[in-house]
Amino acid sequence: MNNPVTPIVTVLGLGAMGLPMALRLAETFTVRGFDLSADRVALAGEGGVETFRSARAASDGADIVLIAVRNGAQLNDLLFGEEGGIAVVLQPGASVIMTSTVGLNAVKDVAGQLENAGVHFVDAPLSGGPARARTGDLLVVVGASVDAQAIAQPLLDRLASTLSVVGPHAGDGQAFKTVNQLLCGIHIAAAAEALALAQGLGLDVAKTLDLLNTGAAASFMLANRGPRMVEALEGIEPDVLSRIDIFVKDMGIVADASRTSNVPTPLASIAEQMFRIGAIRGLGMQDDATVIKVITADLKARS
Repeated sequence: MNNPVTPIVTVLGLGAMGLPMALRLAETFTVRGFDLSADRVALAGEGGVETFRSARAASDGADIVLIAVRNGAQLNDLLFGEEGGIAVVLQPGASVIMTSTVGLNAVKDVAGQLENAGVHFVDAPLSGGPARARTGDLLVVVGASVDAQAIAQPLLDRLASTLSVVGPHAGDGQAFKTVNQLLCGIHIAAAAEALALAQGLGLDVAKTLDLLNTGAAASFMLANRGPRMVEALEGIEPDVLSRIDIFVKDMGIVADASRTSNVPTPLASIAEQMFRIGAIRGLGMQDDATVIKVITADLKARS
């Protein structure tokens, strides 16, 4: 292992969140990077990240590997896939930080395998979006042992403005993030319903949104997504800050957790279907605020 004060860091997955995190970390640490997209790799290289032709090559000799992939299947393949899995080059004492929301069971399964090989695992799902990732203003929740957390702490401090340890085990972070995403998904869907209803009742939607945000009905999601929903209602395509297909994934994780824990989540189920309908209608790559179109499209069809 290298000097823990100046660890070699590898970032695998240079997408919307992985690239700005890699660039942020490269300002302080020696950072390597890999992504399947040549364009993203090129952007990382321009920002001072040492790039490699494979995930395994980028991870060989790394002290800390930060992973930003889409789901549990990608995580498992990245670590243990027969062609290119990185676990075979991770040395005892190395640490893997998982930053994506992939679900409790996916993280527990891979963490157990890594820990049996002497590799630390830090379950650290995060929120905040690409712009905040670039400036180190993320919200990160951590599930990890004391030893694993200590190794990851310098990186997490560099990325997060709000860092909370929610439990000592891999999976604790995913469990918290699942609860968080349940509320976020429901709040976005509820905001879409409210503003669509305001439009249907003939109200000035922008003024209605401003007034709602001053009273008891206010919420972060209403204030944050509401203006982009107004844009969508006006025929303007809002900037993509968080895609609909991400919430399809996240609400699916909520549904899985609901079944395995035997806790009914009826409101989350309805919200999940709204995001799924949006994705089926071709909105998956659009901002999640455009889920309001699921409702307004039906209204237009009936008018």
